[in-house]
Amino acid sequence: MAILRAEHLEKAFGAAAGSKSGVMAIRGVDVEIEPGQFVAITGASGSGKSTLLHLLGGITRPTAGRVLLEGVDLAALGDDDLAVVRRRRIGFVFQRYNLLPELSLVENVGLPLVLDRIPEARCDAAARAALETVGMGHRADHRPDALSGGEQQRGAIARALVTSPAIVLADEPTGALDSENSRRVVELLRSLVADHGQTVVLVTHDPGIAAAAGRCIRMADGRIVSDTLQPGSPVGGGRPPVPRQARESNGGGGGRRAGRKRR
Repeated sequence: MAILRAEHLEKAFGAAAGSKSGVMAIRGVDVEIEPGQFVAITGASGSGKSTLLHLLGGITRPTAGRVLLEGVDLAALGDDDLAVVRRRRIGFVFQRYNLLPELSLVENVGLPLVLDRIPEARCDAAARAALETVGMGHRADHRPDALSGGEQQRGAIARALVTSPAIVLADEPTGALDSENSRRVVELLRSLVADHGQTVVLVTHDPGIAAAAGRCIRMADGRIVSDTLQPGSPVGGGRPPVPRQARESNGGGGGRRAGRKRR
């Protein structure tokens, strides 16, 4: 069963409510993401790939169609419930790391749990465990300005993982990095899929980075023009058990239940 599904998705910018008269960025997209897949969405600038990712993550609401995450229609949720689902069930990674400069790395990673009012000791333990997963445990107590760009991005990936999300959505995560740090970030994402069963969707304009994924979706003019599996890359697998610390911090995946309950 798909963990994430988009049906007849459309997005028009500058359109009046309920109208498609604006600039069409996404045109009738249907796509399913299976648990444990590593999917790259690629295409030229302006093809709609980042807009599609933002729709899949509930950052932007569609003009038409719907997005189902673990069976929950994101468009049917109010703003508060949608924010809870995004925080608990979706891990976001962006080109700019979005780490707060006044906080240490471990404090930045633990922020999603702090927002859920998880006790401080459990936040710290879960954040340090996530940092160990991405090879940054030894830098946990440093502030962002003491870290390289690659280290900051790995910290941002740890923050995306700390709630044990259903899916990680990464929008050009290597765009601000040099080639060596880009390679390390992509290898980290591959290992999360291959070794931990994490579902990852990555947006990139770089064909070399897209080739690291097990599945490549190519977009042009707001439409999917190809969707192919790629040999020699992680393509899917069963979802692993939720780590104990994240399960306790998350209330056992309460984001999905909360979304269903309060629709």
